[in-house]
Amino acid sequence: MNAPSQLFPLRLNGSLLLPGVALCLAVTGAAFVLQRLEEALFGRAWLEALVLALLIGTAVRSVWTPGPRWFPGISFSAKFLLELAVVLLGASVSASTILAAGLGLLLGIAGVVAVAISASFLIGRLLRLPPRMALLVACGNSICGNSAIAAVAPVIGADGDDVAASIGFTAVLGVAVVLGLPLLGLALHLDGLQYGALAGLTVYSVPQVIAAAAPGGAAAIQMGTLVKLVRVLMLGPVCLALSLIAPRLREEADEQPPHVTAGERPARGRPPLHHLVPWFIIGFLALVGLRSFGLIPQVALAPANEAATLLTVVSMSALGLGVDIRAVAGAGGRVTATAVLSLVVLGSVSLALIRLLELA
Repeated sequence: MNAPSQLFPLRLNGSLLLPGVALCLAVTGAAFVLQRLEEALFGRAWLEALVLALLIGTAVRSVWTPGPRWFPGISFSAKFLLELAVVLLGASVSASTILAAGLGLLLGIAGVVAVAISASFLIGRLLRLPPRMALLVACGNSICGNSAIAAVAPVIGADGDDVAASIGFTAVLGVAVVLGLPLLGLALHLDGLQYGALAGLTVYSVPQVIAAAAPGGAAAIQMGTLVKLVRVLMLGPVCLALSLIAPRLREEADEQPPHVTAGERPARGRPPLHHLVPWFIIGFLALVGLRSFGLIPQVALAPANEAATLLTVVSMSALGLGVDIRAVAGAGGRVTATAVLSLVVLGSVSLALIRLLELA
């Protein structure tokens, strides 16, 4: 992965970045307004601002192609701001919280993530998805949905079409899981801890975990949140591992503007050492360490999480503005089948772990 100064036009003056960044912020604002309307009308946001931003950006791109004056700011928002958001996510993970789960559960969660990613990637390839798309769907389903897709995308050089298709279908599945999981828990006669663990292992985002676990009571919510945080921690090691194989995935024809990954494909050959470990993964792990040693003030944790959320939404707006909706629609059936089958695998492996550990 290239260093930030090589990826983005950071040396450009603000006037060159301003049009594209302002456009992304406008889309972001519209996404948050729609999320608030959902909450007012339905009591909860079925589609979060992150997904709405992607959809709005894609809708704008489908009727209007941004010209050269917009591209520097859109590219900056889609790449650098997204990587900065990944760094800030590290502040939400603490080693003490993770260790409280117990060694058996920790190893089990890591095993579930590894098995789910491998199986999901294999399913995607069997259904003839391109490697990058298959990896995005696999990581999104197996780790933390949209956030995982957003974090993995710059590591493997995925373009806006790949990200949009992956997030679009995992977003729909995320809502379906939240609605259907309580019924599954009742059918399987799971107690609070078991149901909470299942929610933490299968539901995508932390708010969705809380919503899905709520019918199981306070114990389910606490267990679900804990398991989910451990699962989120897998994002760092997974991105690090993918960065080692990323050069193979990225050795292909470069995209041309207005794709947000234009100019990002490296030349063939062995990449320099600093390209193997993306700077933002190092930053993510550094913040995990600082949080674990109590070096991040408690008062800064909530703002860091909010900043990560905002930057991710802005980046999704930018990615949407670079999406060719026809390419997304062309991959629809295979992506849907991959996401659904991957979710079935994840649920099955998660239930097996819960039974093995005899959580009660």
